[in-house]
Amino acid sequence: MTSPHAQPRDVFHEDGEVVIDGPDGAVIAMTPEAALRTAGRLDEAALDELIARAQRSGDAD
Repeated sequence: MTSPHAQPRDVFHEDGEVVIDGPDGAVIAMTPEAALRTAGRLDEAALDELIARAQRSGDAD
């Protein structure tokens, strides 16, 4: 697995696509529908990891 990036990505829409400006010049273009589904998956995964992090931190006490 690669190292996680700590900076949020820039996102914009152009010509019917949603575009994510990724690290190191990577660009991802998606349909609006795919972007919405991906956003939901990102939200769920991020919340799950924040909860897991809080639980791990609580276990250390």
